Amino acid sequence: MQGPETPKPVCPRPSSPVPTLNLTTYETIASINRDVVRHRLLCGAKPPKSALADPFILLYDGVYYAYGTGAGSGIEVWTSRDLSTWERAKGNARDGLALHRTDVWGEKWFWAPEVYRLNDKFYMYFTAEEHICVATSDSPLGPFVQETRQPMIADEKCIDNTLFIDDDGRAYMYFDRFNDGLNIWVVELEDDCTTLKKETMRPCIHVSQEWEKVWPRVNEGCFVIRRNGTYYMTYSANSYESPFYGIGCATADSPLGPWTKYDCNPLLQNPGELVGVGHSALFRDKAGNLKIVFHAHKSKGAIHPREMYITDVRFRPVEGGCRMEIDPGYSPALIAE
Repeated sequence: MQGPETPKPVCPRPSSPVPTLNLTTYETIASINRDVVRHRLLCGAKPPKSALADPFILLYDGVYYAYGTGAGSGIEVWTSRDLSTWERAKGNARDGLALHRTDVWGEKWFWAPEVYRLNDKFYMYFTAEEHICVATSDSPLGPFVQETRQPMIADEKCIDNTLFIDDDGRAYMYFDRFNDGLNIWVVELEDDCTTLKKETMRPCIHVSQEWEKVWPRVNEGCFVIRRNGTYYMTYSANSYESPFYGIGCATADSPLGPWTKYDCNPLLQNPGELVGVGHSALFRDKAGNLKIVFHAHKSKGAIHPREMYITDVRFRPVEGGCRMEIDPGYSPALIAE
């Protein structure tokens, strides 16, 4: 016996009419895109998410720029005004990328970019063919170019270089070395933020906690900030392919260490429906709030393409100082079409 017909869901109209296409400002376009995404959500549809691994977010001149691993021939860039809806930006390098392999050392494996504005230029720290590199541009959209096409450490494979500039102006680079598995080291940089002071190179952290030993021996993808005289390092452990990839934290009284890991690690692992959570970076939004961006697996059954998520970071007072906490209530980076 056939039951009563299930009524079809009524798809509500957007809260405001779609403007005519005499669009002249980025803000107007972004407003329309947000309304389209909101409309899809009300209809029960799932807007696509930004497929960006090893993500990093730069806020510059009122626009958020997201860079990450994904393009085979370089580094792509996405933009947003609100951290919720994102658009694939047209970069100024070849093929619409922010960085293209024809402008730098290396032919493949362009990973984990980070972009900073220094000395009226934009510096991109990135990995190519498992070597750490740096390139510069006059625009956050690129093209990022190396005047001298070579890695920062030519005679050794290293990945995941990140920049930290202390309050006294000294610059440090943290990166991953392939010894005893994969672990995190630091080196001080010259004033040009590209030349290594090799005599200062030293280890920071390695696999040492039980949660980090699932598969294989990996501490990687760190990011460092300073708050009230304490240095905080977020890092990821286990393979990025593992569903138990997660984010931990270590602290120090100096950017060169020694570093002490939280005994309550991981701070973020398998929140909600996500698995394979990690390779994060910290940033501040337009209101000055501290945020963290990270990637997760496409689903519990598929790793790729990894997708970008954002959540809040807080500091809770504890005996002897403050403890970093990562809010498990993440938000996806939705694509505005």
